Amino acid sequence: MNVILVNGSPHAKGCTYTALEEVAETLNKEGIETQIFQVGTKPLAGCIACKKCAETGRCAFSDVVNKFVDLAVHADGFIFGSPVHYAAASGAMTSFMDRVFYSNMMSGRNAFYLKPAAAVLSARRAGTTAAFDQLNKYFTISEMPVVSSKYWNMVHGMEPQDVKKDLEGLQIMRTLARNMAWLLKCKEAGRNAGVALPVKEEVVRTNFIRE
Repeated sequence: MNVILVNGSPHAKGCTYTALEEVAETLNKEGIETQIFQVGTKPLAGCIACKKCAETGRCAFSDVVNKFVDLAVHADGFIFGSPVHYAAASGAMTSFMDRVFYSNMMSGRNAFYLKPAAAVLSARRAGTTAAFDQLNKYFTISEMPVVSSKYWNMVHGMEPQDVKKDLEGLQIMRTLARNMAWLLKCKEAGRNAGVALPVKEEVVRTNFIRE
């Protein structure tokens, strides 16, 4: 089993990475393989709703988004990490998430269906819960079990060494990892026992506006 941890910070080894590293180390101890995926610093366009992904199975922009979705198809779980910018996920992370989840949905690749996910946020002080809510919405619209910890998944600090001093935050990361590992093992046990996937209904889309 393997989990991809996405670092949505422009800093490859900053505060967000430090939190994700704590999660990854604990997952490894639980027998789960991990990979930290860096969104990077190159310009990342937002989704333009061109719907080319529905035709080709891939986002029209050939960049880190398609690279990630190719990996996501083979992953068992996900942790999406972001710094907090103005009480929200970073701009690059928001563009990344919009395009990843939209292209996956429109292409029908099902890279995320029933795969556990969690969000991790890093901030100097505030805005973490708003950003936490923002990222969790991607999971719940994609039928992904959301993994929780003993508190909201956040760490605090200006520098990585500050995060290392946030002992409660680090414990939250370790608890999150153990909960993720437990859920993945339960899912595997259920699959081995022949537990069937939920019955899926035909999609119904209802607009709010009526004639």
